[in-house]
Amino acid sequence: MSRQSIVDHIPGLRRYARALTGDTWGADDLVQDTLERACSRWRLWLAGTDLRAWLFTLMHNLFISQVRQGLRRAELGRAVDIDDVAHELQAPAATPGLGLDLQRCLLRLPVDQRAVLLLVCVEDMAYTEVARVTGVPLGTVMSRLSRARERMRELLDEPADAAASHAVNAAPALRRLK
Repeated sequence: MSRQSIVDHIPGLRRYARALTGDTWGADDLVQDTLERACSRWRLWLAGTDLRAWLFTLMHNLFISQVRQGLRRAELGRAVDIDDVAHELQAPAATPGLGLDLQRCLLRLPVDQRAVLLLVCVEDMAYTEVARVTGVPLGTVMSRLSRARERMRELLDEPADAAASHAVNAAPALRRLK
């Protein structure tokens, strides 16, 4: 594994991390942690196998670990009821006719669905490759992708404000992902 071969994958890792975390600083930390782990465990990568898939697997596993750690911390009494902060999660008022922000919709997906959707649609990975990265069977990948696409359609079809919800034949601003 050469230094340049890892560097070539950083833009894809950053895109995936940014979409997973929804936060620039968090994404940069996740990429750095992934690269540190890749460098410290480079002997685990088998020459001739897909370096990209290996790096994305490292990142995916790190992210899942961070989510689990966050859940454990929340269980210790630091949990916030989502209903208490729902007003902060809504898209800001925008020009009439605009749908929800894509990033906000992505962050409303469950982590497992969001990961599969991003790897297939943004990183253009094959389903078998996504199955390897996420560590789930191929059928689970296809199921999560289907549910993620359907949920994204629902979220993107939601009206931007209450007035739009009463409009007859109002067309959504964005309909399909792929």
